[in-house]
Amino acid sequence: MKKLACFAFAFALVVAAGIAPFARAQSYPAKPIQMVLPLQAGSSFDVVLRLVAQKMSENLGQAVVVDNQPGAAGMIGAERFMRAAPDGYTLGVFNDSLLTMVPNLRKVAYDPVTSFSPVSLVVNNSWVLIAHPSLPAKDVAELIALARAKPGALNYSSGGNGSPQHVAMALFESMAGIKLTHVPYKGTTQATIDVMSGQIPMMFSATNSVLSQIREGKLRALAVGSATRSPSLPAVPTVAETGLPGYEFVTWMGMFAPLNTPKDIVARLNTEVARALAAPDLRDKLVAQAVEPRPSTPEELSAVTRARLAQMAKLIKEAGIVAE
Repeated sequence: MKKLACFAFAFALVVAAGIAPFARAQSYPAKPIQMVLPLQAGSSFDVVLRLVAQKMSENLGQAVVVDNQPGAAGMIGAERFMRAAPDGYTLGVFNDSLLTMVPNLRKVAYDPVTSFSPVSLVVNNSWVLIAHPSLPAKDVAELIALARAKPGALNYSSGGNGSPQHVAMALFESMAGIKLTHVPYKGTTQATIDVMSGQIPMMFSATNSVLSQIREGKLRALAVGSATRSPSLPAVPTVAETGLPGYEFVTWMGMFAPLNTPKDIVARLNTEVARALAAPDLRDKLVAQAVEPRPSTPEELSAVTRARLAQMAKLIKEAGIVAE
């Protein structure tokens, strides 16, 4: 009889252990969720994340609030996020610059692979090589020919040393075997303005940051950096199509939970990200922002981070890119 009672007690514990995560996931979220974004309000990724957060709020019946914490190339926000409780109520949404470029340029307090619990990729952001209309080159092939004829004579701007704009062009230079002159700015706004004014002939830019200027004829789009043409600029060829086969540069945004967040909560969040991104109205809004909805498994986000980290380490070393 005593053995039977012990067995029943043990069985009850096993059942309870199985039910607890299920019950927790079903009751989650019971209060608002905060998404830490280490970028400025109004930035291209901020606009996109607020659209995603709004749809998740509608689906979950709880407020999902974007908390902008910019500074130090995103490191301030990332470090604050690391101190959050692993309960699913504070999430981190990071671009790949913070996770794969910055750690290859300076010492950081986090490991991009092991310091967070991956939830899902959110979007891919397309990039475009833009030029002032006065630049003689009308496409990538002509630009490469011009750069080869005048090594170092052509300038390009960026948001700073090691910024995505800088890395995109460094990859372009490396693959094309050309020499350009980098003019780093303290932020992308002035860098873009000076291309529009003709003070700097060209730069790589996130497509959604310059889409209206391209359509208005203030900037010329030479090519997009993605492997396929952008739905936002269907007439603009890819870099690979027009003179540099194999070139590809896109950036992405991924969602993370604090390390040791329960797996059932991570799974619920993953489901909700996919659910939000599958909504036709949200997809239309994201495509209008020149970004591609990109839900994934947590494992895929981890693998993408690892691969990109290694790629950036190699490129940054070969290009001699150093932090400012």
